[in-house]
Amino acid sequence: MISLRRPRTFSLYALALIAAAATNVSAASGRAAESAPQNTGAQQTAVFAGGCFWGVDAVFKHVKGVDRVVSGYAGGAPATAEYEVVSTGTTGHAESVEVTYDPSEISYGDLLEVFFNVAHDPTELDRQGPDTGSQYRSAIFVTNAEQKKVADAYIAKLNQAKAFPDPIVTRVVPLKGFYPAEAYHQNYLERHPDNPYIVINDLPKLELLREKYPKLYKP
Repeated sequence: MISLRRPRTFSLYALALIAAAATNVSAASGRAAESAPQNTGAQQTAVFAGGCFWGVDAVFKHVKGVDRVVSGYAGGAPATAEYEVVSTGTTGHAESVEVTYDPSEISYGDLLEVFFNVAHDPTELDRQGPDTGSQYRSAIFVTNAEQKKVADAYIAKLNQAKAFPDPIVTRVVPLKGFYPAEAYHQNYLERHPDNPYIVINDLPKLELLREKYPKLYKP
């Protein structure tokens, strides 16, 4: 059954670290001019991997300026972009989310701040909370040179400021393809708010987003 997909109990240690580091992350990143909202007139996309896509999907769905979020797979071949296969950890895929946003309302830099400071713990290598394997790694799949530049600079600032107690392991790699996940994975938190995994691991992230970034939060 889907509700038993991730049965292990997860302490909120990682989330506590993220919350404790919030002030440092904000101070380290700020609102850099190069990542300020831009009046480009066209939607843009960003792809992030930070553990189980259920929670990452839910966090970005509550960010102002984000129009659409899709859970899926990135990093591997199209033929292996299926949940049961990806779960073996042998495909090169990571559970990811594709975020479509309006750059006149929110910047790529702000999305990075939410990703690092709310959506996941960027210091966990090939795991996230109770979930282990390379499919749960921390990664930013960039779609162009500007995204790579901003992401690399952002991580450098976090490392320089020692925003987290452990080294950041997030990988910045080119996006070769994004493949939407099965329908039952889409918008999972909203459809299954009482799932124990969601209650323990993901609902606290939404509360953290609301508390730490009220100007970015949308109900």
